[in-house]
Amino acid sequence: MNDLSLFLPCAAGVEDFLAQEVHALTGRVGQDLLTLRGGVRVRADWRDALKLNLHSRLAQRVLIELAHAPYRSENDLYAIASGVAWEIWFTPKQTFKIETTAQHSPLQSLNFATLRIKDAIADRFRAKAGGVRPSIETQWPDCRVFAHLTTDTCTLYIDTSGEPLFKRGWRQDKGDAPLKETLAAAMLAASGWWNPETGAVSDAPLYDPCCGSGTIAIEAAQIAAGIAAGSLRRFGFEKLLPFQAHVWSALKAEAVPPAVERAPVIFGSDVSHRMVDFAERNAERAGVAAAIQFRGGDALQRMPPAESGVIMLNPPYGERIEVGGVARGREEAQTEDGGQFFVQLASHWKKNFAGWTAWMLTPDLQLPKRMRLKESRRVPMWNGPIECRLFRFDMVAGSARERTPQAAAPGQP
Repeated sequence: MNDLSLFLPCAAGVEDFLAQEVHALTGRVGQDLLTLRGGVRVRADWRDALKLNLHSRLAQRVLIELAHAPYRSENDLYAIASGVAWEIWFTPKQTFKIETTAQHSPLQSLNFATLRIKDAIADRFRAKAGGVRPSIETQWPDCRVFAHLTTDTCTLYIDTSGEPLFKRGWRQDKGDAPLKETLAAAMLAASGWWNPETGAVSDAPLYDPCCGSGTIAIEAAQIAAGIAAGSLRRFGFEKLLPFQAHVWSALKAEAVPPAVERAPVIFGSDVSHRMVDFAERNAERAGVAAAIQFRGGDALQRMPPAESGVIMLNPPYGERIEVGGVARGREEAQTEDGGQFFVQLASHWKKNFAGWTAWMLTPDLQLPKRMRLKESRRVPMWNGPIECRLFRFDMVAGSARERTPQAAAPGQP
């Protein structure tokens, strides 16, 4: 368990930030830490796997690679899976589940491929444990096995996370289409408000005017307070055979957040008072209620909560716009460009938020044009299967013709 190959998948566009975070948590460099498409591979030990689960704010899971080999048929998959020592990871009395993904695989049925891998695991246990084999459980398995097929290679992983890592354990109240906590952390990293390699946090006030259930604000407050991302949840590795309770207890004891002398002020508001209530309850569970000021109010009317700072939002669009920041009729709210909401929001910012820097995540690549704003940066980032951009707007008073260069908000790149 001292020389493991870990793969940490993440949202596309987040790989470099995740590599910085993994370096900070493990100290690995060079060939021991590789940035790949869709994730990061790191050579580490079992304790590092536990530590990454506890602390990573950007990874979706922590997977241990157990096999990587060429294949041409389902029988090859059976042979590859048969060669893995599954018995050192879990027992025949436990349950397991296999999830298979593929990129350009020549196999006609992923279901049949999954079945052959399952047969190989079961047959190996029968041979090793006197005819006893573990059972399949699709809802709440004790162990999750991941298989990834490319054109000609099969990689098998055992999962150490259990539930995906964006499930921090505090968000019990949520609205429609909530932003994943891992993506909120990625937005904070991309903006420079949080540096995942050094842990440094900007002292600029942070404000989300369409906060929904509070994801961005709560994620930022936990980062600023030094609270470990996974401090409130359980993990899949707790059911695996290498797990040792005393090692895990020591890691959690080390994760007690330090006293913060000066924390940034964080604000959130939403036109839906129901969502503000959700956000406040979530912040309480996350241990950061005292660090965030939530208020109700239309994004087009809320005035700046501080002289200058950083606006960070995943704005509503489509059906979400009417609960995200503007109280208007449903028919107008659902027009393709969000009605006049974004135009009015830009006007409101230019008039009242001079000196602020706004960061907005959206799948609408034409949004700056719709808002009649010129972005100073655009960062590619994927929200699940949706290609997005994180746009940066530097807000100054007056029309575009009257603008002069102005320094970014404190702590911004």
